[in-house]
Amino acid sequence: MFRIKFPGALRFLALTPLLFLGGCSNQHFWLFNPKGPMSATELHYMILDIAIMLVIIIPTTLMVIWFLLRYRANAKTKAAYDPHWSHSNLLEVIVWGIPIIIVGVLGYFSYVGIHKVNPYNPTVLHSSKTADTSKPLQVDVISTDWQWLFVYPQLHIASANELVVPAHRRVNFKLTSTTVTNSFFIPQLAGQIYVMPGMRTKQSLLASHTGQYQGFSAALSGPGFAWMDFKTKAVNESEFKSWISKAKSSKSHMSYADFEKFARPTVNIAHKAEVFSDVTPGLFTRVIKATKHGKVYPTPDAMSENMYSKEFKKHSN
Repeated sequence: MFRIKFPGALRFLALTPLLFLGGCSNQHFWLFNPKGPMSATELHYMILDIAIMLVIIIPTTLMVIWFLLRYRANAKTKAAYDPHWSHSNLLEVIVWGIPIIIVGVLGYFSYVGIHKVNPYNPTVLHSSKTADTSKPLQVDVISTDWQWLFVYPQLHIASANELVVPAHRRVNFKLTSTTVTNSFFIPQLAGQIYVMPGMRTKQSLLASHTGQYQGFSAALSGPGFAWMDFKTKAVNESEFKSWISKAKSSKSHMSYADFEKFARPTVNIAHKAEVFSDVTPGLFTRVIKATKHGKVYPTPDAMSENMYSKEFKKHSN
């Protein structure tokens, strides 16, 4: 499958309209600074779609301006007027042919792009030159109100509000929620995917560079939503092994009873991160089954006001 390469000037031209949607700080333009093949592919096809649409928008805009100037009532040069004109084969071809071609081109690239970043089978990761041959790392993601729990079932450890992954190695996610629908999004590494109660969705990523990247929920889910973000750390293999050893030695454990306490509504203003050892096998599946059987973690009526005041006082001192 061929890949279109954009000159720097064309890329800038295609992205210019989007820059007006945000502020002037480059640090928040995560979508335009991909650090993995998934996000790089999404950016590529976004630029391609914008460039194709500009082929319609720019000429149309120029023609509208030209028509307004040429055919206005007080124009200095009067345009020719033919009261008997009724049809033009050339205009029919332009009006119908060009849109059909453009829709066909957009449809083709949409089909190709969707398959490349399909969360359940991203083909772009199969052909990635930056990936090593190690077995993919499995991470189970559980969203609560309003925190993230990342379970590493193969390692029997877990991390709250901080995701640590080895760079250059594929990571496969299974995702679910305890209560309401959330949205898992790491703009520089992986696209948005919904996280739904009682259901399991999938996503994958591969970090081409070591570093720290911002992850967050992109779906409004209640009072603590604004603080429901997490750091994603892509580290080299030796650092990842050191982090695993640290997690396995943690005095905090994650049995299902511990998870029920963790899943209670919590406004994480301080962005507190924690690691757990001795994670109960099958925790992810058990959470899904419990949700299907009606397990809920209700937010007390007075919780928002009391929790906010306590958290703000604690972190303002």
